[in-house]
Amino acid sequence: MTATLRVILDQLVAPTDAALAEASRDLARALVVASPTGCEVEVVVPSGPSREIEAEVPGVASIQRSGLPRRELAAALQLGIPTGIGGGMIHSPTMFAPLVKHDRVHDHDQTVITVWDLRAWEHPGELPRAEAGWQRAMLKRAVKHADAVVVPTHSMGERLAAAAALGDRIRVIAGAAPTGFAVPTDEVGRRRELGLPEGYVLLAGGAAESDGLDDGFAAVARSQLQVPVVVIDAGDGEEPILADRAAAAGLPERLLHVRGTLQAHDRAAVFGAALALVAPSRRMAFPWRVLEGLALGVPVVAAGTDVHREVVVDGGALVEADASGSFADGLAAALAEALGSTASAERFAVLASDRGRAFSWREAADRVWQLHADL
Repeated sequence: MTATLRVILDQLVAPTDAALAEASRDLARALVVASPTGCEVEVVVPSGPSREIEAEVPGVASIQRSGLPRRELAAALQLGIPTGIGGGMIHSPTMFAPLVKHDRVHDHDQTVITVWDLRAWEHPGELPRAEAGWQRAMLKRAVKHADAVVVPTHSMGERLAAAAALGDRIRVIAGAAPTGFAVPTDEVGRRRELGLPEGYVLLAGGAAESDGLDDGFAAVARSQLQVPVVVIDAGDGEEPILADRAAAAGLPERLLHVRGTLQAHDRAAVFGAALALVAPSRRMAFPWRVLEGLALGVPVVAAGTDVHREVVVDGGALVEADASGSFADGLAAALAEALGSTASAERFAVLASDRGRAFSWREAADRVWQLHADL
């Protein structure tokens, strides 16, 4: 008898978060490749085109489409209304899942969700009110009905355990950089199309306080390196805000280049010319761009948060906050050290590359299969 793992890929049909869409796709692909003997993967998606799903995740046994679009389906899931996608062994790379009463013992039904970001609990004002409310409501449903909740780091698991009575149902399975993430052969042309210089310090994030870009800007300014600064993942309309903050931190306007969400190949091209990645984020969330920097051997200088300590380990420089809670001075000193000589930059690059090899979607898929087997 064939065991079917039903993977919900809402983000591939109607993406609301580019990082989650990439992660969902890569995990699903790895789950197909890692399928144990006698097992298969079925994809479950909201109503919408299915041909793209077949191309994105080759080798799936079947694709089940809900009769509802993503927005309406999300509302039904929040309320626990029957959606027709329940039953069987369900794994969601997000919180998007039918969290309803089921019988794991007799019917062998399982439901597992994944939480990558805890902003809805730590910084709810940084999210649209409806989105923050939806996440909190889904966690409440998970407390009642989820067989396991996956988080990418132990520190996030501890924080989630404090927010919800999940007991021993929390499991830690890390994500990884996008499959095949590498600097493209046409990297120079891609950067030229993006209007970027060659050789810069890279930051990622937007105007949200938890992104910590004020500390990042101040760190580059205080390092006195006099190099351009490129910011990716900025939100729509945030460029003037970030420009004002950079100027307040002492960065000349001519050195700042702000870009929004980029596709993986363009991001890899941007990383290809980065002298270093400065990661000042204070957010309790999986640091996707840090993973990408490590994967490509870019020197990493990061705020010493619990998440960064767990992900970076010895793959880069981790700095402490000062008495005021700012990471700026520590990041500045570490950045100056990392780029102080060719030998230092090369050493940091090797450390990053070595650490980057610790993360893979295939390993994540193997652990997901094992989780469901244990359940």
